[in-house]
Amino acid sequence: MTPRRRRMLLIGSVLLGVVVSAGLALRAFEQNLLYFFSPSEVAAGEVPSERAFRLGGMVLDGSVEREAGSLTVSFVVTDYAHQIPVTYTGVLPDLFQEGQGVVARGRLDPSGHFAAEEVLAKHDENYMPPEVAEAVARGREAQGQ
Repeated sequence: MTPRRRRMLLIGSVLLGVVVSAGLALRAFEQNLLYFFSPSEVAAGEVPSERAFRLGGMVLDGSVEREAGSLTVSFVVTDYAHQIPVTYTGVLPDLFQEGQGVVARGRLDPSGHFAAEEVLAKHDENYMPPEVAEAVARGREAQGQ
C-alpha cells in the first residue's frame, strides 16, 4: 500500500468517525427535547404519545384537590378553550395556586389525564412564561373573551 493510499484511508476513517459521532449526538439531543403544548393542542391530538412533553396554561379556579394523607394533587390546566386534568405526586412549588400560570412536565395517559413528573409555577405576579401567555391568549380569542 502506498503512502498516499494509506493517508487517504486514514482521512476517510476520520471523516466517517466524525459523521457517525455527529449523528449519534443529534439523535441523543432529539430524544431529550421537551416540546410545549397547550390544552387546545392536547385536545386536538397533536401531542407525542410515546414521550414526555410540557403542558402549560392556567390552573382552573376550584379544581385543586388533594388526597388526604398523601402528596398526590389533582388539578385542571386550561387555556380557556380546553381543559386537561393533571395528577401530580410530590411537593408543589410555593407559588402554585388556582388562577395562576403553570407548566407541568409529564406524559398523557390513555384516558386523557396528564401524569405530571414536575410542576413549575410562575415566580412573581408580573411574569408568565411566553408559551403559557400565548396559549392563554389564543384560548381566550377562541372563546371570544
